[in-house]
Amino acid sequence: MPDNVTSLFRSTAAHSPSMAALTRESDGAGPVDFCIPCNPYFPTPAMFEEMAARLRDIITYYPSSADTITAELCGLLQLPPQCVAMGNGSTELITWIDHLLVRESLAVPVPTFGRWTDQPMETGKRVDMFPLQESSGFALDLAQYAEFIRARGTRVAVICNPNNPDGGFLHKHAVVQFMDAMADLDLVVIDESFLEFADAENEPSVVQEAMLRPNVIVLRSLGKNFGLHGIRFGYLVANPALAGRVRSMLPKWNLNSFAEHVVFMLKEHGAEYAQSLHQVRRDRMDMSGQLSSLPGLTVYPSQGNFLFVRLPVGAEGTVVRDRLLTEHRILVRECGNKIGSSSRFLRLVVRPQVDVRRLVTGLEQVLYGTSRRGAAVPEQATGTAYSSGTAAVDRLVTQTNGAGTRGLAQAAGAGMPLPAASSAPAVGPGGGMPVPAAAGLPQPEPQPVPQEGRLSFPSLRPASGSSRGLRRGHPSGGRPEEWPERCRVGVTPCTESPQRSFFARFRRVPATRTP
Repeated sequence: MPDNVTSLFRSTAAHSPSMAALTRESDGAGPVDFCIPCNPYFPTPAMFEEMAARLRDIITYYPSSADTITAELCGLLQLPPQCVAMGNGSTELITWIDHLLVRESLAVPVPTFGRWTDQPMETGKRVDMFPLQESSGFALDLAQYAEFIRARGTRVAVICNPNNPDGGFLHKHAVVQFMDAMADLDLVVIDESFLEFADAENEPSVVQEAMLRPNVIVLRSLGKNFGLHGIRFGYLVANPALAGRVRSMLPKWNLNSFAEHVVFMLKEHGAEYAQSLHQVRRDRMDMSGQLSSLPGLTVYPSQGNFLFVRLPVGAEGTVVRDRLLTEHRILVRECGNKIGSSSRFLRLVVRPQVDVRRLVTGLEQVLYGTSRRGAAVPEQATGTAYSSGTAAVDRLVTQTNGAGTRGLAQAAGAGMPLPAASSAPAVGPGGGMPVPAAAGLPQPEPQPVPQEGRLSFPSLRPASGSSRGLRRGHPSGGRPEEWPERCRVGVTPCTESPQRSFFARFRRVPATRTP
């Protein structure tokens, strides 16, 4: 692959260039993709053939309304349509969540999916970033995170489970405890975009619990687990009033005909979908073992369909990425432009074993010098001429008190020095990235962290005077049977239904390896 394709990375911010862009700049054949995190085994070849046979009709005519497509999806999921809003990808839903429900501030652990930091910053919100510590394997301690939220006075909290890029996983009971402890916040978002690939727990999703709480949204992706990023479809689950507020803002035809076709064909392909998830989990275990055998390479535990790895000392991520692409036609995700990460880290998507062998061979040649160009360049200055580290970004976000890109633009346009961060709290829990104090907001005394990282309701109780922690379901409070009729229809949790949902029936396949 020609060297000039690496120039495409210079113009990207929080994401890699598209596969279409890379293909246009090469000889027409794209690289082996270890960057885009989607299911490589679904749809099946037969399903692609079926879609190809109907291509003319699919792209010629308007799709059905979003309500029709959502109703079909809800039939598969055994969810009430009143509690679901489908979007043109999860990023559309994140955008509307920000515009409609985030008033002043949002807390999110970092590193994580870039839109959870970028989107609210673009609209001038304060983003309180809770740094995940490399020393603890980037594991999220929910008790410390809750304490951080209280100290900052944040009004919206986000958790990604599993987290992107590290694949960190939180058990359901811990997430539910966190949701209840944060019941007085404006909003709690649980992003489960990669949860279908997890096998650490039988039923880890909190969608049922979200429907019965006034301030919780669960975000789910379809493109990732169905292997169809290009279709752009995802959905959220929430209390009927909360889901309805988002749904009322979405265009009538915000979903395309490909999305409709796939949703309506899913009920015939549950077995193939289950097998694809099973294979991804097996591949994740095999791939982790192969990568762990490389000297100096650290592989972190993951429940996603990707692995987060730290390169050996002296290896610079952009150099490794560019050489894998130009010398071996392998595309990887270098994570230097993720806030809270650095260019020593790569996110590598789980792929079939034949591709993994090619990746391992490429890494061996680039990292350890068994190729004509020698070992990976240890210093950035002697490699690519651009940087994707995050130290400068982190410092600027801190100095503008999380005011977002508007604050950066205003400071730069006025030619004035950026304001210094407030002194309290000086650093995040564990001594991580500096986090400025919220001007004008009360700073309560931090409560002691419960033993073994468990949440404690006395120490993480809602703010004094709030009774929202006792409410369930409708934002006005009360039990589901007391909701207005329009909000009560079909909200019975699917655990009480004799028929299991599409995902519940097919996601739990034993992950043990067969001889």
